[in-house]
Amino acid sequence: MQGTEEAAPAEPEVALGLRERQKRARRDALVDAAHALVEADGLEAVTVDAICRRAGVSTRTFFNYFESKDDAVLGLPPWRLDDEATRVFAAGGPTGRLGADVTTLVQSLVDRHPVARHRIACAMELAEREPALLTRQVAAFHRHHLEVAQLVATRLGAAVGDPQVEAATALVLALVRASFVEWFAGDEERPVSELVPGVVTRLRDLLAD
Repeated sequence: MQGTEEAAPAEPEVALGLRERQKRARRDALVDAAHALVEADGLEAVTVDAICRRAGVSTRTFFNYFESKDDAVLGLPPWRLDDEATRVFAAGGPTGRLGADVTTLVQSLVDRHPVARHRIACAMELAEREPALLTRQVAAFHRHHLEVAQLVATRLGAAVGDPQVEAATALVLALVRASFVEWFAGDEERPVSELVPGVVTRLRDLLAD
């Protein structure tokens, strides 16, 4: 992992406002600081204060981006479903067809917090060394599952735990993961959301085979 940052490709140039570019730069600085410190000293020895000092930001700023040092290492921002996308989905939109609307929902989820490939690779490598990071990933997935299940239950007028709700929830999260896997394995710097329709098509073809 040494020298990863020097060799890493730049993130794609996107038409972003100054404030959004600054936010991304601060987030990336925190992730890079967390990676460097954990690589050097181990997860247990690293503190939020140390990450902030290295990144040149305040502790208060840190918690605008991450809930814990583990999340900073993993590059996991606070989990927030897009308010407008979830409102439309819960109300039966945007098309009224569940399959198409799941695709739109997944697209809104995957592009909320774009992360560069080299940072994902570094986080994955560190997670293999630090069992606590894997535990955090599992906990984050469980929480995401519950929140998506509640959204799907609202859409379907059913209870969390209903078989149809669980199936649709599993589909949403599987499509999110598959889209990121495809993006990470590819060589194009495209937004992850652009890959979602192709992932959905391949899943349909697989189920129809």
